[in-house]
Amino acid sequence: MARRVLTDVSAIDILRLGRVATRTTDVSLPLTVSRLSLLLSLLLVGGVRAAGVTVPARLQWATYLLGMVAMNLPHGGYEHLDNLRRRTARFQTRYVVVYLCLASGFVALLFVAPLLGLMLACSVVVAKGGHGGVKVLDSLGASDHLRTRPQRALAAFVRGGAPMAVGLWAFPVDFHTFSSLMVGIFGGSLTPVAGHFAATRWLVGSGYALALVTHLSLGAFRGGGRSWLVDASESVLLAAYFAVVPVVLAVGLYFPFWYSARQVARARSVTDEPFAAHQGEGPLSLLDADDPRTIALTAWGVLMGGALATGMLAAGLFWIAPTTLGGGPLLAGAVAFWSIFVSVIALPHVVVGSWLDPERGIWYVQ
Repeated sequence: MARRVLTDVSAIDILRLGRVATRTTDVSLPLTVSRLSLLLSLLLVGGVRAAGVTVPARLQWATYLLGMVAMNLPHGGYEHLDNLRRRTARFQTRYVVVYLCLASGFVALLFVAPLLGLMLACSVVVAKGGHGGVKVLDSLGASDHLRTRPQRALAAFVRGGAPMAVGLWAFPVDFHTFSSLMVGIFGGSLTPVAGHFAATRWLVGSGYALALVTHLSLGAFRGGGRSWLVDASESVLLAAYFAVVPVVLAVGLYFPFWYSARQVARARSVTDEPFAAHQGEGPLSLLDADDPRTIALTAWGVLMGGALATGMLAAGLFWIAPTTLGGGPLLAGAVAFWSIFVSVIALPHVVVGSWLDPERGIWYVQ
C-alpha cells in the first residue's frame, strides 16, 4: 500500500514537472526569437552600413508594411479576442463602444490639429511598447528591481521610448520625412515646427540617454541581480538596435518580432485565468464549447469579422483623408498612412484594453 502511494505521488510530481517544463519551453522560445531577431538585425544592418552600403528605401518600406500589416496586426486582434472571451456581454459591449469612441476622437484630433495628432501617435508607440514591455518583465519575474511606481514608469519610458526617441536622434531625415507625410494626410504641415527640429532632435536624444542611464543605475542600486541584468541587457539592446537600424525598417521589424513575440511569452506564462470559462457570454462563449467543430467555426467567424471590421475602419480613414498618401510615392505614402491608422486603433488598444481594465486587460499577469 505504501509503495502504491509513493508511486502515485511520484507520477503526480512527474506530471507537474512536465507541465512546468513545457510551459518554460513555450515561454523561452518566443523570448529567444525576440532577442535574436533584434540582435541579428542589428549586426546585419550595422555590418552593411559599416561597409558603406545603404539599405534601399523601397526595401525598408516594403518590410515595414509586411511586418506591421501581415504579421503584427493579427496579434493585436488576438490580444483583444483573448481579453474579451470569458467576459459578460455588458463588458464586451462597453469595451467595443469605448474603443470606437476613442478611435473616432483620435481621428477628429488629426483633422483639427494634425501636429498634436502626430505627437499623440508617437506617444501611443511609447505607451504600448513601454507598458506592455514592463508587463512582460513582471511575467518573467524580472522586475524585482523596480521597487516604486515612478521607477516602473521610467522603465516603461526607456523601453517604449527607444523606437521614437532613438529613431528621431539617429535618423532625423527619415523621421522628418515620414512625419511630414503623416500630417500631410490631414492637410497639415511641419512648417510651424521645422525651425526647431534640429534642437528637438538633440533635446529628445539627450533626454532619452539620461533616462536610460538613470534607469540602469537606479535598478542596480535598488536590487541588481538577475532581474536587473535581464532588464538592462534588453534596454541596451533596444537602444542600440534603433540607433543602427533605419527607423522605418526598425519599427517594421520591432513590433512583430519583439513586441508580439514577447507578449506571446507573457500569455504563455499565465497559468490561471482570473475568470472561469462558464462566465463567458455572447458569441465568444462558443470558443469554450466542447465540440471542436463549433470552436473552429467560431474562431473562423471571429477572425473574418475582425479582419472585415479593421479593413472597413482603414477604408473609412482612407476615404475621408484629404491627401490619402500625404503627397508621397505609393510605398512611402502607404507607410505613412498605415502608421497613422495603426496609431488610431492602438490608442484604445492601450487605454481600453489595459488601463481601463485593471482586473484582466490585454497584458494580464498572474
